[in-house]
Amino acid sequence: MKKKALTASTMLLSLSLVLAACGGSNNNNGNNGASPAASPSAPAAESSEAPASEASGEPITLNMMHLWPEGSSLQQFKLVNQIIEEYKSVAPNVTIKTEVLENEQYKDKISVLSSSNELPDVGLTWAAGFLEPYVKGNRFAPLDDLLQGELKDKFVPGTPEAYSSGGKVYGLPLELNIVPIYYNKEIFANNNLQPPQTLDDLKNIIKTLSDKGITPITLGGKDAWTVSFWYMYLAERFGGTELLDQSVANNTFNDPALLEAAKASQELVDMNAFIKGFNGLSNDEAKAEFASEQAAMYAMGTWEVPNYTTNPDVPQEFKDKVGFFKFPTVTGGKGGVNDWVGGPGVGLYVSESSPHKEEAKKFVSFFVQKWGEHSVVDAGVIPATKVDTSKINLPPLFIELLNELNNANNLTLFLDVQMKPVAADEHKKLAQALYGKSISPEDFLKKHEEALKAGK
Repeated sequence: MKKKALTASTMLLSLSLVLAACGGSNNNNGNNGASPAASPSAPAAESSEAPASEASGEPITLNMMHLWPEGSSLQQFKLVNQIIEEYKSVAPNVTIKTEVLENEQYKDKISVLSSSNELPDVGLTWAAGFLEPYVKGNRFAPLDDLLQGELKDKFVPGTPEAYSSGGKVYGLPLELNIVPIYYNKEIFANNNLQPPQTLDDLKNIIKTLSDKGITPITLGGKDAWTVSFWYMYLAERFGGTELLDQSVANNTFNDPALLEAAKASQELVDMNAFIKGFNGLSNDEAKAEFASEQAAMYAMGTWEVPNYTTNPDVPQEFKDKVGFFKFPTVTGGKGGVNDWVGGPGVGLYVSESSPHKEEAKKFVSFFVQKWGEHSVVDAGVIPATKVDTSKINLPPLFIELLNELNNANNLTLFLDVQMKPVAADEHKKLAQALYGKSISPEDFLKKHEEALKAGK
């Protein structure tokens, strides 16, 4: 686990070097927050090379499954289709057929397809613990040949390693993500509120809004990973940057700071911090409450940035109201304000059983390079590949988040990614139960430790 901590630090340092020019770009160009024009020819430091495809061969169909539906992830949805269209020019004999599922549906289906060894040729995977059973089951193909060939030195250092097992890499990352708390600046201003610096400040904001009948925080607890964000931050702020990493690595969950975080979680619930009935709401339903200005705050990953910067279907009037703040510190706690929950997002895998494995690898190599070139401008996504953004105009919110990544001290990898699959599922259920107050803080810790020690 020490190696994982070092990898996260390396990632952050490298990202600051790669993206440092973004801050200067904003200072010089006077960007007013309007969505940048999408352009397939956006400038980039690295240009993808056309793969040596079997252009004169027989037609090939590759099946791809991803998790960016048009309704909830429009910019990413468009970007996937754009890259597929561009691939036709270099591999005209290859047809890419896509299946698109929402996040939790995707996780369910990939598990089912894997059990019958019927995975699509190309799909998305998460890192670390999520990846492990697919590697052990010989479901994903190693991709080291791409990293040692045409993709050599094109990723932010440390990102492909998050998808490694047994010294080989089985996924190529597309994104880097952190979790800020987005807030409605107009609601805050109308109630004489400022972004909180400490947990006590946050509690005062919650009380002020709740007393006025305004929902302080929207939360889609039905998708339990969203609740995990809140617990992870509280645990880190109470116990410091190594606490969760070491707890998972050592299969223990008994540190006093973990208990303090669990108690603080239920205290927030008792204060009516979260939208009524949050454990019955999906993340999309909770997000809609923030988008319709019915809730003042929303904690979510930076994959949401496109909806607040570049998505043309979101009114500019609302985009101008969205700001963000870092999770506040805890008085006497060991965690700092520049410590983030986050890590590499999803990455592309190639199925080991694909009948067109080499062609699938060529498509994956092309895809990650094009994603790096287009994603910043076209989708407002922070890519895992190195991209020179010094000549690109970006909305202020995006610039501010990039600057925060430059200043980040630590990145704690999402718990449901760190843990092995069965323990990860148990963690999410327990987080949901903790915030639903159907389990005591003490039992919350006890059941976590039991799940970790089971080793599954």
